Amino acid sequence: MPATRTLLVFAHRDEASAFADVPHLITGVGKVQGAVGLAAALAEGDVDRVVVLGTAGVVGDGPDRLSLEEVVQITGVVQHDFSLPSPELAPSGDVLLPERTATIATGDVFVKDDAQRAHISGLGAALVDMEAYAYASVCARFGVALQIFKIPSDFADSSTTDEEWDTIVFRKSEQLRAFWDARLV
Repeated sequence: MPATRTLLVFAHRDEASAFADVPHLITGVGKVQGAVGLAAALAEGDVDRVVVLGTAGVVGDGPDRLSLEEVVQITGVVQHDFSLPSPELAPSGDVLLPERTATIATGDVFVKDDAQRAHISGLGAALVDMEAYAYASVCARFGVALQIFKIPSDFADSSTTDEEWDTIVFRKSEQLRAFWDARLV
């Protein structure tokens, strides 16, 4: 019987800063980098489950607005920067956080604009990132189970800056590590 394993995936090396002692893959930021990096790893053939950990911007408002302090499990993925209709994808792994699930919109831009944020929220997404749709597409193509867990890092509005993310990502990595140790190991 061939060896099987769980592959832990991050898009950005800073998101993985608290995981130096845990084997993981850094794919690079964006849909192309995410797809190519993950596909290359899955082509080796010994992975049966992918777990993605990372940060995301909150785009949903109202009483159900997500907290910046709790990990959320992604149960649906859409694209927000693609002009043609694309299907909503659903990661195929077990739902571990039924009380904290969300749909995420993926696009090749760091969202920090109120108009973009409103458009993305209008697609039914509560979060936004730059890789989840690519990861879901690749895992579906390879027939590999996928779970995506995100810790919100910002509100993806006009007050959000790249520099702000650069400073808080290390704390977010520590929050992801605490979640990993408590729920996934």
